[in-house]
Amino acid sequence: MTEAEDRKPQSDEARSGYDGESTSEITSEFALPEGLAVHRTGGEAETTSEFALPRGLDAPHVTTAEPEGSAFSLPSTYDARSAPAAFTPPAGMPAVSLAKDVPWQDRMRAMLRMPVTERPALEHRSKAEDEGPAVPRVLDLTLRIGELLLAGGEGAEDVEAAMFAVCRSYGLDRCEPTVTFTLLSISYQPSLVEDPVTASRTVRRRGSDYTRLAAVFRLVDDLSDPETHLSLEDAYRRLAEIRRNRHPYPTWVLTSASGLLAGAASVLVGGGVLVFLAAAVGAMLGDRLAWLCAGRGLPEFYQFLVAAMPPAALGVALTLAHVDVAASGVITGGLFALLPGRALVAGVQDGLTGFYITAAARLLEVMYFFVGIVVGVLVVLYVGVSLGAHLNPDAALVGAQRPVVQTVASMVLSLTFAVLLQQERSTVLAVTLNGGVAWVVYGAMRYTGEISPVASTAAAAGLVGLFGQLLSRYRFASALPYTTAAIGPLLPGSATYFGLLAIAQNEVDRGLVSLTKAAALAMAIAIGVNLGSEVSRLFLRVSVEKRRAAKRTRGF
Repeated sequence: MTEAEDRKPQSDEARSGYDGESTSEITSEFALPEGLAVHRTGGEAETTSEFALPRGLDAPHVTTAEPEGSAFSLPSTYDARSAPAAFTPPAGMPAVSLAKDVPWQDRMRAMLRMPVTERPALEHRSKAEDEGPAVPRVLDLTLRIGELLLAGGEGAEDVEAAMFAVCRSYGLDRCEPTVTFTLLSISYQPSLVEDPVTASRTVRRRGSDYTRLAAVFRLVDDLSDPETHLSLEDAYRRLAEIRRNRHPYPTWVLTSASGLLAGAASVLVGGGVLVFLAAAVGAMLGDRLAWLCAGRGLPEFYQFLVAAMPPAALGVALTLAHVDVAASGVITGGLFALLPGRALVAGVQDGLTGFYITAAARLLEVMYFFVGIVVGVLVVLYVGVSLGAHLNPDAALVGAQRPVVQTVASMVLSLTFAVLLQQERSTVLAVTLNGGVAWVVYGAMRYTGEISPVASTAAAAGLVGLFGQLLSRYRFASALPYTTAAIGPLLPGSATYFGLLAIAQNEVDRGLVSLTKAAALAMAIAIGVNLGSEVSRLFLRVSVEKRRAAKRTRGF
């Protein structure tokens, strides 16, 4: 068999009359190398396909004014101003332009409300590690930081912002944190085709230590600062130091602060020196009993129940001894030291920012604490009424209006409340002044302007939230140390006491009305603090990209 017979038969198109010398080049990946090509005879055309058009039927090449480019390049008629909102530039979404001195909370909130595909691309920077830290370790550090913040009473939105800031500082931009009342989880997906990495952590213990909370905020601020290069090992080391730090105040100082808080609250509602001493002693006894129950492992419900009994017992005992003293002032002062204002504000804040599961859990916790206080006080009041104690639920705690004395008492109350919350000494003065301003505004609106107590309380709490947020943004810290203790003078202690006393004397209708008023005052405090916090954002320099709010229907 000859070489011509061994070759593949030519197609009809190849045998057509268009045979001739071809100038086309072989572009197929099956083409033979140059040295191994089979020499063809007879002037056969070298075509790349059986369906190639003959040379005479080639379409004429039309030259265009616009050079040929990529299919993904922008058309010449494209205008950025008139483009639809759904257009995505080929280089990615533009970076959000934020002011350099904007706190990380505002920057992270703005990006958390965006979908993952619309978030600005992360600008990677070199870390201390050559290849970057391992993803599981970064997620573990993030969860540990979020645990400390959530256990310290921080709102769910701020906890998510902190977790997102930590992940983003180590190059994990495609992450989604999730915060509930007792569970923290975070998921990171490297790309659309890779499997996500998810980690979670359970929050089992809670405590009021705002010094530790402030230290965690400083750590997150250093991690999110582009000019600070903090390695993962250094971050773990600082976190371990924060956990090991002892409380700034010893136990005897906390017990004394609870007594001063109750005494100042009794003066705030019209009590004298004897009432001040009785309320202080009752609150300190209740605090020691609560610590004893905590050491025995009893739940917090029973701790609140036991702590509410000594102030009520002292008030009933003074009435039975026919001492000329306002027993209601003693009991009310003891209630001020127990009302869970911190958990109430955090619960309402979570509900207003869209974290409804966490808000429901926090408010349920507040309800259990309040029921424990109610049970403890009611038991003592029932015993006192059965023994013949003449407690008058109509005796309002107004007394002689003493603006200067009451203002000083409100500042002492805020100061002692700050000590009980384990705040840093540098923040105690600011929160004390904030509490004094809150009481001055409330007194001017309630007693001088004769405005309803709910509206007066909401306005005063709004100023507390406004000043607290401005101070926290100035210090790049959490707002809780500047707001929680300042709302102490506004807590509804007297309304709660008179409601419980009316129920103990079988006047259920009047008691429910008074308790409803106490609940309205508590909600006014929480909503006012949150509203003041939102209003404070108007005074801050933020970017065009604001925190996106959820779109709601019109009731259907």
